[in-house]
Amino acid sequence: MTDSVERFSDRVGNYVKYRPDYPREIITHLTESCGLTAESVVADVGCGPGMSTRMFLEHGNLVFGVEPNDAMRAAAGEYLAEFPRFRPVKGTSDNTTLPDSSVDLIVAAQAFHWFDAEKTRPEFKRIAKPGGWTALIWNIRQEETTPFLIEYEDLIRRYSVDYEVVRHNNIADKEIGDFLGPDFKTAIFDYKQTFDLKGLLGRLSSSSYMPPEGHERYAAMADAVGGLFAKHAQNGRIEILYDTKLYYALT
Repeated sequence: MTDSVERFSDRVGNYVKYRPDYPREIITHLTESCGLTAESVVADVGCGPGMSTRMFLEHGNLVFGVEPNDAMRAAAGEYLAEFPRFRPVKGTSDNTTLPDSSVDLIVAAQAFHWFDAEKTRPEFKRIAKPGGWTALIWNIRQEETTPFLIEYEDLIRRYSVDYEVVRHNNIADKEIGDFLGPDFKTAIFDYKQTFDLKGLLGRLSSSSYMPPEGHERYAAMADAVGGLFAKHAQNGRIEILYDTKLYYALT
């Protein structure tokens, strides 16, 4: 497993184009459950190119996008250039560089499984305002709900580099409870992506555990994706279904 900070550096383009967004019902839920308002200050830790950041900026929040990977942080700056309340920050989960008691909501979307939880928890407590919240979010791809998704999961296992080691499914409720505390709450939302063949290959290639272009196994993987798409696509499109899971608690 390569260093978690740099392992996405050669996938930024595909990540921006093809990774799933987040259902905006998350904002509604955090508003109702955590008192999120447009005036709340948000820290999106491990923000990557800014997918999760964007929904908070759309809501009107001032958002610090904390991201250690230079290429990802630069991509976020381009992707979110229209939002004057975006503040990119070079930092890590255990050293955000943000001031003490400065944040109302700390978010980690598709990122917590890369953190050193033991070092991160005191940092989150340091930057959170009194009464501040922490929210962990993942888009969990459904693996068995359609024939395509069953075979797609098998394809990933056949061609992946280190899928079983780094996949976020390795984070269980116990680890989340250890980090957020025993009183954490959850919510689940539906989400889906629809792709043509190019998009499906781009989505697969955006994952750090899959062979990138130029890898000795990339061509075989691309051929397998083409066969899978031809078998299951309808009207030239295929759907990937997700359960978007939100875990949240007072920091």
